[in-house]
Amino acid sequence: MDKEEIYWLAFNAFQGIGPARFKLLLEYFGSAQKAFEASAEELTKIGLSKNLVLKFLNFRENFDPNSYFLRVKKMGIEIITYENKNYPKLLKEISESPFLLYVKSKNIKEIFNLKAIAIVGTRTPTNYGKKITEMIVKQLVDKGWVIVSGLARGIDRVAHQTAIKSKGLTIAVLGTSLDYIYPPENKTLAEEIFQNNGAVISEFPLGAKIEPGNFPARNRIISGLSFGVVVTEAACDSGSLITASWAANQGREVFAVPGPVTSKFSAGTSELIKKGAKLVWDVNDILEELNI
Repeated sequence: MDKEEIYWLAFNAFQGIGPARFKLLLEYFGSAQKAFEASAEELTKIGLSKNLVLKFLNFRENFDPNSYFLRVKKMGIEIITYENKNYPKLLKEISESPFLLYVKSKNIKEIFNLKAIAIVGTRTPTNYGKKITEMIVKQLVDKGWVIVSGLARGIDRVAHQTAIKSKGLTIAVLGTSLDYIYPPENKTLAEEIFQNNGAVISEFPLGAKIEPGNFPARNRIISGLSFGVVVTEAACDSGSLITASWAANQGREVFAVPGPVTSKFSAGTSELIKKGAKLVWDVNDILEELNI
């Protein structure tokens, strides 16, 4: 990393500066370093609230960007800024793109340039949901697709595991930092993804644990990395429907698998189909719609 990118990393470590505010700072000051070193008066002038500026000044006084960068590197984590050539091209297309990603991958120069599709669903799948997810993931991997999911319990876990078992590539997008894998039982799975040339990524700084707002934010990255989102099994209150909503807003295709009408875990996918999601019977339904 060059010195400028270290200051991108510093802003990422500060809670309160998201993609929109960081873009504003970068445009006004011309560089992240100048923005980081700006006076309180200058920061207030561009529209940051006094409380946020005071919070930032306190953070800056106690934060060493170089030490933080060394911590990240010691963990084997790569940093990809929005301006880096390895930043995922599809993710750049969405509004509120993360200005920085933390990535663990042996395949960082290639994996984000391959065609990818997201597979998501309930954290408490039925046997039907598991079998359908395994079938669709295997078929997609056989066609050369990278599988994107959120390393959550349930369908996400099945999707990642099936991709690895099928000798394919998979990307796990976390709602926590890379040094705090959640749920904890998926730490081994995260390592398997890394060892099998996949990628484990997050926009959250070291030490970021479970926050309610992090997971909907994470979902925009899952859909943003993908040409489409497939919901294989979901109840009406499933978080995977948030991912489907992000996909629709981002201009991505939304797919849903029908399920037994007697199962509450089919209600969410049925609702998506009613709203216009493409009904998926097998992988051909996905490939025909994407036409890639």
